[in-house]
Amino acid sequence: MHKETDKFLLLRMQEDSSEAFDALYEKYWEKVYAAAFKRLNDPGYAKDITQDIFLQLWSRRKELVIDNLPAYLFTAVRNNVYKWMEREGKYTSIPDLLLQFEMSKDNADAVVLHKEFLRAYEALLGTLTSSQQVIFQMRFHQDLPTDEIAERLNVSRKTVQNQLGRSIALLRESFMLICLLSLALCCRL
Repeated sequence: MHKETDKFLLLRMQEDSSEAFDALYEKYWEKVYAAAFKRLNDPGYAKDITQDIFLQLWSRRKELVIDNLPAYLFTAVRNNVYKWMEREGKYTSIPDLLLQFEMSKDNADAVVLHKEFLRAYEALLGTLTSSQQVIFQMRFHQDLPTDEIAERLNVSRKTVQNQLGRSIALLRESFMLICLLSLALCCRL
């Protein structure tokens, strides 16, 4: 029932109905804000991201084809949070993180720590499917944008994004724990 209501409101919004947009905004803004806040833990930035998402929804209303509005909105939250993290310097790419470890290899403990980190990282990557590994490495090791990865692999951009999402979800907890422990040990050295 909700999906049909969303589709109806989206169709009306494409016909320039501000009332339909307002209805969707009222229905989803709190959930979108909560998702952004959960990732950022900053009310101001979460509000900005929420506003940007709904602004894009309105300004691109004629061209967007949305089958599942909640999924679209939460993907937009994730993507906007990543963009914000990169812009604000709160995101460290994997090559940058590995470079930091390379630079800290001046003492013997750091060399051992670096090797252990790489071993753990490779083991985590080994838990992904082969297609997830390829896409993950192209995105985070080669720093290729998702549209270029899709083109190179002859798959849709959505497939690349879905595979990255699954990969990140599988790796997030384990990898963050390894990074935190490694950085903590590195800082003590």
